[in-house]
Amino acid sequence: MRESRIKLRHLQCALAVKEHGGLQTAAKRLSISQPAVSKTIKELEDILGVRLFERGRRGAVPTAEGEQFLRYAGSSVSALRSGLDGIAAKTRGAESLAIGVLPTIAPAIMPRVALALRRNAPAALLKVVTAANAELLTALKQRHVELVLGRLSDPEQMSEVTFEHLYSDPLVLVVRAGHPVLAQRALITFENLRSYPAILATKGTIIRHSAESLLRTHGQTVPNDCIETLSISFARSVVLQSDAVWFVQLGAVEPDIATGALVRLPVSTAGTEEPIGLMLRADHQPGAALRALVACIREEAAVKRNGGERHPMPREA
Repeated sequence: MRESRIKLRHLQCALAVKEHGGLQTAAKRLSISQPAVSKTIKELEDILGVRLFERGRRGAVPTAEGEQFLRYAGSSVSALRSGLDGIAAKTRGAESLAIGVLPTIAPAIMPRVALALRRNAPAALLKVVTAANAELLTALKQRHVELVLGRLSDPEQMSEVTFEHLYSDPLVLVVRAGHPVLAQRALITFENLRSYPAILATKGTIIRHSAESLLRTHGQTVPNDCIETLSISFARSVVLQSDAVWFVQLGAVEPDIATGALVRLPVSTAGTEEPIGLMLRADHQPGAALRALVACIREEAAVKRNGGERHPMPREA
């Protein structure tokens, strides 16, 4: 049988060539020689009876057959890695959980979720990865993470993934406490906010698209005096030290609004709500720790949906 001839080194080598776009870079990544990479790829192609890569000036580009094979190869290697990690964790009396969370969601919901998980499943080891939505979905499909807390995406990106709607997160405009515009709250409009620098997400992101649509609705365009960033910590630092106006998802700044460090401006952002949900692989069978985590996420999301009162988080002993 062909599969009995395929070794782990074949899969690792082919995946490295795809990831790095060439044999030389893949060889450096794998700490082997380029001829060794070429030989390994040739062996795999002979076993499969198809050409996996087209070599040319652009490097090594997967063929249609290569793309199909590598998709399953990536899942297989990731599943093996997860299995090994799981065994290692169980020998320590723990179950490892890697999840992906949008950076605009993490500040509002994940601290309480993480603390609740520690109470309900103290042996679980939680690893939280933040990245853009598309990157998180890719990581989920490749089994690098077991769960994603993010936005509902395009249908093609949601293939093989289940989505459970948790709540909707609107775009808001915030400034630091003591900002001069707050002295005239009743007169705040999108037009007079142009007098201040703006902080927006980078072009091509869903948040940036929402901000631009919101400005167009009010007859405005993106200000020339604008800082673009996807870094929540950087944007927060800038807005706290300046008179900048930050266009940001509510979830990213909810804790700062609650403490009074940031103030939400009284302007309408209706229509900017984004569906936030819990995403799992359609074929995934969650273990006990993941089921406990999902329960914690659902509980915190219900509080957000219902506008429930939040008490200070319990301090660690």
